[in-house]
Amino acid sequence: MNTIRNGETIRLSEIPSLNFSEFADTMAEACSTGKTLFSLSAVRGENSDFLLFGVLGNPAEGTIEILSTVIGSAYPSLTPRVPQAHLFERELHEIHGILPEGHPWLKPVRDIGSYQFYKFEGGQSHEVAVGPVHAGVIEPGHFRFQCYGEKVEHLEIALGYQHRGIEKALPGGPGIKTLHLMETAAGDTTIGHTQAYCVNVEALAGIQVSARAEAIRGIALELERMANHIGDLGALAGDVGYLPTKSFCGRLRGDVLNLTAELCGNRFGRGIVVPGGVGFDIDEAMAERIAKKLKAILKDTDEAVLLLWDSPSVLARFEHTGMLTEEIARSLGLTGPCARACGIEEDVRADFPFGLYKYMAIPVSSFNTGDVYARAMVRMLEYQRSGKAVLELLESLPNGAALNPSPLRLAPDSMAVSLVEGWRGAICHIAMTGADGKFTAYKIVDPSFHNWQGLSYALRGQQISDFPLCNKSFNLSYCGFDL
Repeated sequence: MNTIRNGETIRLSEIPSLNFSEFADTMAEACSTGKTLFSLSAVRGENSDFLLFGVLGNPAEGTIEILSTVIGSAYPSLTPRVPQAHLFERELHEIHGILPEGHPWLKPVRDIGSYQFYKFEGGQSHEVAVGPVHAGVIEPGHFRFQCYGEKVEHLEIALGYQHRGIEKALPGGPGIKTLHLMETAAGDTTIGHTQAYCVNVEALAGIQVSARAEAIRGIALELERMANHIGDLGALAGDVGYLPTKSFCGRLRGDVLNLTAELCGNRFGRGIVVPGGVGFDIDEAMAERIAKKLKAILKDTDEAVLLLWDSPSVLARFEHTGMLTEEIARSLGLTGPCARACGIEEDVRADFPFGLYKYMAIPVSSFNTGDVYARAMVRMLEYQRSGKAVLELLESLPNGAALNPSPLRLAPDSMAVSLVEGWRGAICHIAMTGADGKFTAYKIVDPSFHNWQGLSYALRGQQISDFPLCNKSFNLSYCGFDL
């Protein structure tokens, strides 16, 4: 293996190519010792072969390890030894036709037309099918509950009804549409995905981003985190019929989005993160104005959210509902708040620091009960700590230019890997260039790709009526899964 840091590049010729047995052994040993499989992807090589790339994160060292092997149209599945690989291998089979022989559950990832649902029979067993068209204004996704009476024995989630084609549109770039595609990869994570892309192209182009630009990017990213966590806490309150917190947090989420709009004119942050820095600067008057509003938002949000913990009826619904163990969370490769709620103290900002976070530490927010209560508690801790960080940044923005408008001439025959802690968890972008410096492949892994399986496990043994509450405690992205 060869190691790099977050946001660094490596020449393709420097990535060691192992024989498959060595590749599999290395992957299995790495994941059994606490390393994270961020990506497993393939690109077509010479003849009919494929190059299989594994990207592993080592949080103890803050390094990213890259290894590769050559495979044909079939190879022995990694999943029995590396459970984190299960969905990646299903994706490889669906996209490239590569067969991971011995995969325990080889089903399509997004090809819904050929999807076969798991079934069981007997006694009071029955199925409840929900979606893909829902009563609410949400994206399409199908949930198949296998129940015995009112208890959920198994939940199978089928996504991929949109076939958005974002990854397929990226080779040959960067181009005029590339930044727009990144901003819309997952609309509620505009800043997270766009920053991951910009870190990659800046590394490949050798562009240095100023400290001021990194600070403004950090402000935008933390506001994005705050808005979504506050909105989710309100939605969780609504799912258990606790209207005071629900009504306040709905308004307060909008107030945070309005702060982002004040930065760049768009509530979701489009246009603020661009290659070379940021598209909008913050002057002293704007900084004071945003800080004043943010202090009021934090005060009101604390008052609204703290009501939850004083309500026995809310706690009775949150505690011991949708529980996940740390062992399951690790084996599935869960990330973000739903992993930290299981006691896994991993956060890209601390473990693989990038940009602002190389110089500013935000405490990792975690809990250990693995239930809805824990996931709600982590969200509360995160919005509070993000708010404090934004206020500190607004008070001491570094001097200098906010944008380095250098041309994007990317290094040829190279790979760059960027990790960003989005509000749902670790975002991973991998860019690979050819001899002309253009993208030959670009891989995006949204945290929802890992975390949907966690929701399935959290429903096991629960009453089917607990699904809306459990679902909201994860609040995963449909479009971020279907790239």
